Amino acid sequence: MSIDTEWARSELAEFLRLTALYFPPDPPGVITISSAMANRGSEANIVASAYVVEQILGRVLPRWRTDVPDDKNESVNRWCQHREAAQRADAALARDEEIRQRLGDDAPELSASSMHQWVWDGARSLWRSGHFREAVTAAARKVNAETQNKVQRRDVSETKLFQQLFSADDPKPGQPRLRLMANDGSDTFRSVHRGAMAFAEGCYAGIRNPNSHEDGLPELPENEALEQLATLSVLARWVDTSTVVTA
Repeated sequence: MSIDTEWARSELAEFLRLTALYFPPDPPGVITISSAMANRGSEANIVASAYVVEQILGRVLPRWRTDVPDDKNESVNRWCQHREAAQRADAALARDEEIRQRLGDDAPELSASSMHQWVWDGARSLWRSGHFREAVTAAARKVNAETQNKVQRRDVSETKLFQQLFSADDPKPGQPRLRLMANDGSDTFRSVHRGAMAFAEGCYAGIRNPNSHEDGLPELPENEALEQLATLSVLARWVDTSTVVTA
């Protein structure tokens, strides 16, 4: 989990402190009969804290709004769902390092936010709400759109677009090429661009199309969706760093 654990746990603890419930004392000389409880903190401070906490929950528990029950929000207090989610997230953060040490899993981690900007910008909103398959589809669309912007073409897209852009043939009027290296006539030049073309075709035929065209598919597991985002990130980086060659 690519996150500042100490900071995140501190923010969660402050939110839990502010939203703790208690029975307010009666004003001097007044006796009331009420079972209503109040939060320790002011509403303004709780709302400000909740904004930060929701960002943390989006990273630690992406599906917290659906996985954590909200039935007590109306009957007890509006922050009950947030409190339980914050408690779960704190436990996850507290035990994450211990679990990795106990299980001996010291493999490098991959964060979606560290991928190419096109990919994460396209996927971020859907990813944080737990819609992983749709997030991958959105990322693929974003890569396609940014590629079209780079070469100023709207007449072709996705597989056909990349087939033309990475072609080893010379550019034609209205059909620029993307070059990952200078054309020195070598087998390496042809191999690099043939590979990029095939890779792009695989991204859209094997990842983008099934995710967006198949009805009734189950939600992608998060780790598989992350692998697919990483694949799209490779393609996005190749496009972004390549040189546009025109006729």
